[in-house]
Amino acid sequence: MDAVLFDMDGLLVDSEKIWFQVESEVMERLGGHWGAADQEHLVGGSMPSTVAYMLKASGSSAHPDDVAAWMLEGMTRRLADGVEMMPGAAELLAAVRRAGLPTALVTSSVRPIAEACLKGIGRGNFDHVVTGDDVMRTKPHPEPYLTAARLLDVAAARCVALEDSPNGVTAATAAGCRVVAVPSVLPIPSAPGRLVVDSLREVDVDVLRALSARGGDR
Repeated sequence: MDAVLFDMDGLLVDSEKIWFQVESEVMERLGGHWGAADQEHLVGGSMPSTVAYMLKASGSSAHPDDVAAWMLEGMTRRLADGVEMMPGAAELLAAVRRAGLPTALVTSSVRPIAEACLKGIGRGNFDHVVTGDDVMRTKPHPEPYLTAARLLDVAAARCVALEDSPNGVTAATAAGCRVVAVPSVLPIPSAPGRLVVDSLREVDVDVLRALSARGGDR
C-alpha cells in the first residue's frame, strides 16, 4: 500500500444531514418537495448533477447557476459553525499520518465546501485535495481517484480508498483501488477487493495494509 485516499461527505464528516437540510430549502424555493428518496438518488454525486435533478424534479425555470449558488451559500453558512467527524475518522487519519503514508482527500463537493470542511478535519492531514472543481468527470467516473494517485505519484492499484456511497465505490474500483466501504445512506455489497464495515472504528492501518495485500480477493 503506497497511499490512502479518503472521501469526505458521509465518510469523514457527518455532512449528509446538512446536505439534506440545504437541498430541502432550495427545493422549497424552487416550488418542489425534497424527500429521502431524492437524497438517496444523489448521494455521492456532484453539484451539477444535484442542480440538474432539482430543476427537473421541480419543473422550475431557475438558472442552474443560481441554484448552485443557493446550494453553496446554504452549505458554507452551516459549515462555518464546524463539522461533526464520523466515528473513528479522526483516529484513523491520525494513525495513517503517524505511519507516514501519503494521503489525499477525494470529494465530489466543490472546493469552497471542501475547504470549509477541512477547517474541522484538518488540512494538514492530506498531501493533496481533489474536488469536483478539479476534474472533468466526477464520481462514479474514476477520474477523481486517478487524479489523486497521479498527484501523489503512486499507482492507483497500490492505493486503498475509503468511501461511503455506491458512486464513490464505483469510482475507486474503476480506478483500480482497493476499497473500504462504510455505507451511510445507501447499502454497499461485499465484492472482491472491497471490505465493507459499519464504522471507521473497525479500520486501522493494519486493516488497510491487509486489504491491499489481498489484492482482488475477498
